[in-house]
Amino acid sequence: MSLENSVRLLAGTFVLLSVSLGYFVSPKWFLMTIFVGLNLVQSSFTGFCPAEKIISRLFFKKSSFS
Repeated sequence: MSLENSVRLLAGTFVLLSVSLGYFVSPKWFLMTIFVGLNLVQSSFTGFCPAEKIISRLFFKKSSFS
């Protein structure tokens, strides 16, 4: 899976999780949905995505040949 697809998967999972928790547990969980949405908007303008940095450091090790 590519890094871009991993970030999309993470964002989609967080949105679905927060909407489910907001509906079944507490409406305060909708704040997480807003946070994810704002992060996606700012990353489209700035090109900086914190989730991309974290995922790339954890799962995408750089090869010593590159």
